[in-house]
Amino acid sequence: MTGGTKGRHTIKYYTDYVVFDLETTGISWQTDRIVELAAVKVSGGQVAEEFSTLVNPRVSIPYGATQINGISDADVADAPFIEEVLPAFLDFIKGQVLVGHNIASFDIRFINRACEESMLALPDNELVDTLPFAKAVLPGLAHYRLTDLTGHFGISSEGAHRALNDCRMNRLVYEYLGKALENADLRSCPRCGSILVKRSGRFGSFWGCSQYPNCRYTEHDSGKTS
Repeated sequence: MTGGTKGRHTIKYYTDYVVFDLETTGISWQTDRIVELAAVKVSGGQVAEEFSTLVNPRVSIPYGATQINGISDADVADAPFIEEVLPAFLDFIKGQVLVGHNIASFDIRFINRACEESMLALPDNELVDTLPFAKAVLPGLAHYRLTDLTGHFGISSEGAHRALNDCRMNRLVYEYLGKALENADLRSCPRCGSILVKRSGRFGSFWGCSQYPNCRYTEHDSGKTS
């Protein structure tokens, strides 16, 4: 079972894209389940269409998850199963750049697992993850959660942790990040040409390629590369 993605990761602004988000029973793409799936299609920088559905995970939703997203077992009791909604979702995102917050290590892994279990082809959309995007163009922030970014840009976070609301918020965040990108002094990876982002590791801060794990170039603040 794969946890990766077939699509290419980029830090770039597009005027046409789909921003998507999930709510789940927990944080493990290997054992937890999707309980809500939403997406917002954007054309020319403007919302064109929305997709949203609750999903019956076939398991009880843990109390901790309900405390975060407000979704209970009763809410999903009559909701469709993931294999029933995946074809419509995949059709909604077909041929589109996918935008989301932390999608590269979270949301897309859940989608890939669900596709494999439903015997559907994995999506190969290009991905723009607003988490490394924000770290690249806003290096001075203390935290980079979606609600941190909405606060930074003055966007209302009311209704956060519901999939469609998070999509709407992250669409606005992505638009602001696109403007910030125009004035950002970014460093390019000498190995693949993608943008370098600053990260923290066991031995302190370092610069790493935004295409990780496809490109594993790193550069410590001392200038040493690996």
